[in-house]
Amino acid sequence: MLFLVRMDVHIPADMPAAQAEEIKAREKAYSQDLQRQGKWQALYRVVGEYANYSVFDAESNDELHTLLSGLPLFPYMTMHVTPLAKHPSSIR
Repeated sequence: MLFLVRMDVHIPADMPAAQAEEIKAREKAYSQDLQRQGKWQALYRVVGEYANYSVFDAESNDELHTLLSGLPLFPYMTMHVTPLAKHPSSIR
């Protein structure tokens, strides 16, 4: 099942810079691992915002929730999840 996920990141302004950098490094490693596994199929930055649009391929809603809640930045994010279905006019 494919899901389009918008993630908006809201790191607290009072978080120490070293802590924020450590969380971001773990986030990068986790996200790249999911990309290598084929679970995180696409990742696009939203220009001018600390946000992204991503496409996930998960077996179920529960698996997607597990993947997303495993993100180190998860406590500092708001997300909007849209399940996707193949469009009948798509040639891919």
